[in-house]
Amino acid sequence: MKKGFPKIVAAIDVGSNFLRMMIAEISKEGKIVPLDDVFKPTRIGRDTFASGEISLQSVRELCDTLKGFRRLMSDYHIKEYRALATSGIREAYNRLYVLEQIRVRANLDVEVINNAEERFIMLKALRDGLSDVPQMRQEGILVVNIGMGALEASIYNQGALQFSEHIKAGSLRLREILADLERSTLDFPSIVEEFVESKIYLLEPVIKPMNIKNVIGLGGELNSILSLCQQEQLSKEEKYLPAQALHRLYTKIRSMTIEQLIAGYNLHRNEAEILLPSLIIFKRFLEFTAAKGIHVPMIALRHGILADMVDDWFDTQRKYDFAGDIISSVWYIGRKFKLDENHAAHVANLALSIFDQTRMFHKLGVRERMYLQVAAILHDIGKFINLTQHEKHASNIIRYQEIIGLSKRDLNIIANISRYHSEKVPTFNDSRFRILKDDDKTMVSKLAAILKLADAMDITHKQKIKMVQVSNSRGRLEFHFFNSEEVLLEAWNFESHCDFFEEVMGIRPLIKYNEAKRCPLLL
Repeated sequence: MKKGFPKIVAAIDVGSNFLRMMIAEISKEGKIVPLDDVFKPTRIGRDTFASGEISLQSVRELCDTLKGFRRLMSDYHIKEYRALATSGIREAYNRLYVLEQIRVRANLDVEVINNAEERFIMLKALRDGLSDVPQMRQEGILVVNIGMGALEASIYNQGALQFSEHIKAGSLRLREILADLERSTLDFPSIVEEFVESKIYLLEPVIKPMNIKNVIGLGGELNSILSLCQQEQLSKEEKYLPAQALHRLYTKIRSMTIEQLIAGYNLHRNEAEILLPSLIIFKRFLEFTAAKGIHVPMIALRHGILADMVDDWFDTQRKYDFAGDIISSVWYIGRKFKLDENHAAHVANLALSIFDQTRMFHKLGVRERMYLQVAAILHDIGKFINLTQHEKHASNIIRYQEIIGLSKRDLNIIANISRYHSEKVPTFNDSRFRILKDDDKTMVSKLAAILKLADAMDITHKQKIKMVQVSNSRGRLEFHFFNSEEVLLEAWNFESHCDFFEEVMGIRPLIKYNEAKRCPLLL
């Protein structure tokens, strides 16, 4: 049990189409008990996707709504909250001014997250939304998350995240992009279908051969879609949307106007406008699989925010599961760039072993260990572009990836670690290193020093050094290699990086030649 619990907290989703806040109690065991759930429509997504910036009127309405949220938080005496903004604010040219207005007028600090972080938080919510998710992860799941600005498709198989892709084709963005065409045609649904197909067609040959039998839908006002289908005699308790019901609803509404949808189904305009694009996207992804319907877990970003807060405070199993998902998605990226998997895995294992055995010198933690692992896996992917200056190409590739659960800052740190895995050392002449905060510069240098040694120990890509033991002896770090054959080249390369390690860590690595050992398994 944790001290200070139970406590009441708030999770705020500053979305593109709706502003939502969930207030919940976190128990002493880390259980989430919802107490209040409020929402209000917003126009910030329409402004951003249509013109690139949020209008002053929308900013005023946004701040007024969030001030109301703040008053409700005061009524509950809430001191801890997390407020996240997604694509509606993230892609706006005037986002800095909007965030400052929120801070000043509503007394709320809002954090803008990237697509990969949003996807990660949603997947955290998913674990608690359906009881049989762990079994589905083994069998194979396609998770389709439709946001207002983008959609994400993720596949789990054999318990691990196999891949996760982000596409800028969210339901509200589609409606805004194709607004002019909607006024110019009598068959707008066909236009939307063709446009969606142009965005996702490359995923079909990847997903279809997997024969996925479980599809989970998130976002896209899927709860509203399920409710409309339940009006056609589906069970009110069912969190499952059969494919036939989805097709029936699509056939019924494809010729209806927004006004007809609002009047006929008692929908808010914001819901009615994204209904058609969402149905088309869910329908098309369902056709990529062998599933007979879509599981609807009734969760949203605010549920994931609460789960993420709990993971920060408690040692949950979910935390470990999703750490594995991050690494699984990193391997997926590496394979796209044809990395040498045996070398990457071996360097990562050696790097983590050195990290764990030298904690008293670097004083870094779990998050930094994960940075090192990701950088070690991806350090050579630049060779896909060019063998010359491959470390520079690797750094650029990493910086512009969307790795699930990693922020822009995280990616910049990992990109810099990878940048310096070879001959180069961190320098203020490198603008990408120079812009890091001072603490991050020091951390990058420590992790790069470790990665240099690990990569040097497999310079031949033959995994000759099976493992390493590190001991502190009279002010020097003695590295005992467990090798199966001659490692003269590896030792020479290792020694070439000892100066930098000593400069950063304050202690010099030394290969203990006279105690070199063979791996016991190979004797």
